Amino acid sequence: MLAEALIVLASAAGAAVAQAAGTDAWVGVRERVACIFGRGHASAAQVTLGRLDRTEAALDATEPEQADQLRARLEASWQARFEDLLESLNEADREVVAGQLQELVALGSRAAGGAFARDGGLTASGNVGIRAEGGSVAGGVIHGGIRMENPPQPGPVQS
Repeated sequence: MLAEALIVLASAAGAAVAQAAGTDAWVGVRERVACIFGRGHASAAQVTLGRLDRTEAALDATEPEQADQLRARLEASWQARFEDLLESLNEADREVVAGQLQELVALGSRAAGGAFARDGGLTASGNVGIRAEGGSVAGGVIHGGIRMENPPQPGPVQS
């Protein structure tokens, strides 16, 4: 039986597959999933690619009002596949695949429009307040609008 953390990871990976289908990130997600299941065996990768193609085709053919229900079923289906894969592996291989699934989840998060950052980064969805006090400076990379309240006035030049 899988540890709860691996079940959660398999669930997130299933969601990543279902959410990425039909987006710009689909090609990358599709290739990553085929590599995870293929594990160096071209025939296994081909079987997975076929399943992924059917996943995408099913979502493409679904009426918009039924897409959420289908996406939920596809998430569950892919979760079960990822759980089965993890259960079939020895401990060392399971750790490798778990790392690959974490990368897949991050890739799927970007596809779904979620916030994403590498190790040591910070992500946020929504508004964030950054405040500098006592003459300090706060900065970062900003994608979107910015509003400054009471911007500091330049002081005398120091040498």
